[in-house]
Amino acid sequence: MALDIVCGKELDIAAINATVGNVPAGAPETDPAAGTKRFYQGKWYYFCSLACRHRFVSTPDEYIERESQRA
Repeated sequence: MALDIVCGKELDIAAINATVGNVPAGAPETDPAAGTKRFYQGKWYYFCSLACRHRFVSTPDEYIERESQRA
């Protein structure tokens, strides 16, 4: 299990990465309702929703710094 760096919700990484189909170009497609992820500075960050991912993308270093202070 992972935690959403924005809201702190527990996430199921397997569900987020589960393939539900393929886009027309053939790339695997996932269900954003299960959660989403973003690669930033060599690490994957997982989110419960697109809203949390958008908040992270707007100021990623702020969330990363806050997470490191909790650890």
